[in-house]
Amino acid sequence: MNDIDIEVLKGIANQLRIHSIAATTAAGSGHPTSCCSAAELVAALFFSHMRYDPKNPHYHNNDRFILSKGHAAPLLYAAWAETGLFPTEELLKLRQLGSDLEGHPTPRLPFVDVATGSLGQGLSVGVGMALCARLDHLDYNTYVLLGDGECAEGAVWEAASLAGIYQLNNLVAVVDVNRLGQSQPTAFEHNLDVYKRRFDAFGWRTEEIDGHDIEEALEVLAAVGLGNQPLVILAKTLKGGGVSFLQDREGWHGRPLSKDEAVRAIAELQPSAKSGLGIPIPPPAQLPAPKNDAPASYPPLNYKVGDSVATREAFGNALTRLGETDPRIVAMDGDTKNSTYAERFFKKFPNRSTECFIAEQDMVGVALGFGARGKVPFVSTFACFLSRAYDQIRVAGISMANLKLAGSHVGVSIGEDGPSQMGLEDIAMMRAIAGSTVLYPSDAVCAEKLVEQMATHRGICFLRTSRPRTQVIYNNDEQFPIGGAKVLRQAPGDKVTVIAAGVTVFEGLKAAEELKRQGIGITLIDAYSIKPLAKDVILAAVAQTHNRVITVEDHYAEGGLGDAVAGELSAQGVMVHKLAVRELPHSGKAEELLAKYGIDAAAIEAKVKSLSS
Repeated sequence: MNDIDIEVLKGIANQLRIHSIAATTAAGSGHPTSCCSAAELVAALFFSHMRYDPKNPHYHNNDRFILSKGHAAPLLYAAWAETGLFPTEELLKLRQLGSDLEGHPTPRLPFVDVATGSLGQGLSVGVGMALCARLDHLDYNTYVLLGDGECAEGAVWEAASLAGIYQLNNLVAVVDVNRLGQSQPTAFEHNLDVYKRRFDAFGWRTEEIDGHDIEEALEVLAAVGLGNQPLVILAKTLKGGGVSFLQDREGWHGRPLSKDEAVRAIAELQPSAKSGLGIPIPPPAQLPAPKNDAPASYPPLNYKVGDSVATREAFGNALTRLGETDPRIVAMDGDTKNSTYAERFFKKFPNRSTECFIAEQDMVGVALGFGARGKVPFVSTFACFLSRAYDQIRVAGISMANLKLAGSHVGVSIGEDGPSQMGLEDIAMMRAIAGSTVLYPSDAVCAEKLVEQMATHRGICFLRTSRPRTQVIYNNDEQFPIGGAKVLRQAPGDKVTVIAAGVTVFEGLKAAEELKRQGIGITLIDAYSIKPLAKDVILAAVAQTHNRVITVEDHYAEGGLGDAVAGELSAQGVMVHKLAVRELPHSGKAEELLAKYGIDAAAIEAKVKSLSS
């Protein structure tokens, strides 16, 4: 902690308010009152308490700060500008197309680890960062500034629970309890005791303060790290605090001041405002950087063609195999690890594994925290349960995150468990994520090689794994680059191109054999990379079959493999005939369900014949 005069910190708080008001007025939009309520808290953290190198926001042992209430972005930008990282004049470019000072923070900025603004997500990321600090033997603390309104989100309490379970005393949540939401007062207004009892129940140490009293805030912050509990500071504040005609007034959320109002507000704040430029920032400890370099290669595979292995099991094998030489790899699971086979990694590398329990939103947020600190996080659960964390995955796309998702138990081929357990929307979900890669292996070799690709490819990757065992059809040295496909059957005179993925590849192989017996040839493609799709491979094959093409997938018809193929071929005037699940499925045996919903070998044969006649 820096020994700095309290009056100076109060002046810096007012300077941060001035910047926030001026920037939002210049932009004509934004949330100045949400910035004003937290000004003292941010001044205390950035200019007295936190240990970091203001010239190098990425330094590995800097204290981390996450603005979970992302709409207060101008306050965050003002704080970094006042450290000298960039000129304060840049603040007036807030929300402009040519500036990275966007309406809500994104990692386009060097001091932002993850995008925020979809409320309730920051604390989960903080949990991941705090766990990563332990793994890397670093002593940085992670600070998360939340709004009271976002504490209505269940994800906040998922994160609070996990932080308490793992006794993360290097994690600090600061709740800006300013009483006012967007359209009305929050549920509990200034009743701090409600928040206290909730955090207490999850095993946190709780402190209540006047959020505009910097001396009181610093006194509480001085005790960070004591004991074995995470710390939450419940700060009673006033929305619009510091400006007489704004503070604690309804109707000001997300509303910038007019030019005249801004002049009035700044006139109140200016007499005591002080710049933070030149204030010495407490430096972080100089500890060794973690080893986050990718290995030159991974250990080899050991399968035999004809082996019967589920791709979900191959995922667990791959994760464990890669973990032997790649220290960046960490794993999170939502109490399904004995089904996703992530338990094999958990048993071999317990210090790099995090059980997140049945809290998928938090699990994805925790993974984002690890990823932001240089790790390669693999998240596994049933694919259908990832839909619960879709907003976290969506925001991960905005964060340009390095996140690996493995969703098992996909489609009707899971059998008797029924539709609530069947991932039938997941390809559509994941294709829509900005910058995502969507992969769907058919056999164990393909699955393991795709896990390797995921580990070395930066970005969001989704691996769709199946419950039933399938035969190994590829040799161990086969390569599966992202954006590729495998042509499994092709001969001159083929009538139709059939494009399959996952379990339907094997239905396609059976159909190809039966049709061949009847004198009908088909080209069969294993489209293991759905996004990006192997467009050139598919177009070349389709041209040879006179633009007759069928897709077959264990997924709903909307947004899956068929739509991915149709999206690429429509520009060429090619009609794609889609075989997919088109109604709410039922429990049953896998082979019964593939037949009932028209995605088995018999359905492929019938469709090929109808197009060939």
